[in-house]
Amino acid sequence: MKYYFPLILIAIFSISLLIITAFFDEDDPEVQENRAFEQIEIRDIPVLTSEMGSKLALLPLSCIKKEYPNKPGHVHESSSSEVAHTLKTPIFSGCFDWHSSVHMHWTLIRLMRLFPDLKQKDQIISLMNEQFTEEKVGTELAFFNSRYNQTFERTYGWAWLLRLQSEFILLNDENGKKWAQTLSPLVKVIRDRSIEYFNKLPKPVRPGTHSNTAFSMDHMLKYAEITNDSEFVESLKKRAVDFFLKDRNCPTDYEPSGIDFVSPCLAQAHLMAQVLEKKAFFNWLNEFLPAPGSDEFSFVMNPPEITDHTDYVIGHLVGLNFQRAWSYIGISNALDERDYRKELFRSVAAIHLHEGLNGMDKTGYGGEHWLASFATYALTSE
Repeated sequence: MKYYFPLILIAIFSISLLIITAFFDEDDPEVQENRAFEQIEIRDIPVLTSEMGSKLALLPLSCIKKEYPNKPGHVHESSSSEVAHTLKTPIFSGCFDWHSSVHMHWTLIRLMRLFPDLKQKDQIISLMNEQFTEEKVGTELAFFNSRYNQTFERTYGWAWLLRLQSEFILLNDENGKKWAQTLSPLVKVIRDRSIEYFNKLPKPVRPGTHSNTAFSMDHMLKYAEITNDSEFVESLKKRAVDFFLKDRNCPTDYEPSGIDFVSPCLAQAHLMAQVLEKKAFFNWLNEFLPAPGSDEFSFVMNPPEITDHTDYVIGHLVGLNFQRAWSYIGISNALDERDYRKELFRSVAAIHLHEGLNGMDKTGYGGEHWLASFATYALTSE
């Protein structure tokens, strides 16, 4: 036995050294980088073509005037207010619910702006002229000013309304100016209420669905910058810092829930990429998101499992692919060229985009009434 004792000691020492080395290698940036690239397939982000844009445009064109099925979400003050939703919100009464109708209008305007020769251009212009009249906007505004509906669609629908207005402005032609001017009374109310709400909100709301604070602030900030609304920009940035700057170690292992269409961690990171200067964002991101290649990162790296595409809420996960994609693209754009995550995040974005596009046609009306917007935004994000 005495002859084997030194060999046993050497073996124990060697195994211990391997365990210690592996433990410390987990935190080695080069090891993490290599592991991250081993875990993903390098893919290019799909390019939105005019042909694809025309296909996407068919979805909002098919649902904007489709009044039923519909999920209004209105609060009734009395039996006298129990009237058809079309009489209260005559512009945004199709596409199953108010907010989906809003962002499906946005989809048509963005596609028409990016592709001036879009097949459906004349049809879109005719539809917008029918939709955006002073009378209809006045009816929508009256509904938002009614006693129990002043917080209707706060803040998800509000954010998309502001994005629609900014898209009218970016159109930069007589039609866009006319539609923006017509919609402006409702936009002004929503803009002011957004500032008021975020200023009094004690803590951010963090689910993977409509009420996510970071998601709405992100879209509102884009509107504020496009319209040169400096007061709104500063208000949103200040509250974003108040809400999120001290956050560390986002719990990616809680993602996704079974009905998410927003990644809470990535929505927050995408917002902060716009709020913080590049160096400050780099330092914040390092403390907030797990390193690519780690087990924790895999929860937001791999596309979600979707057990039933046609289920109206489980099907949200198709949209999550698109939201993750545009988030990764935005985060990547904020990183330094030498940061290995820049290329990796774009590849992860591409994987999610392809997955989302492959799942769209499987959803039925549960996805047809809204997914074209998320696909368009992901394909045109900057």
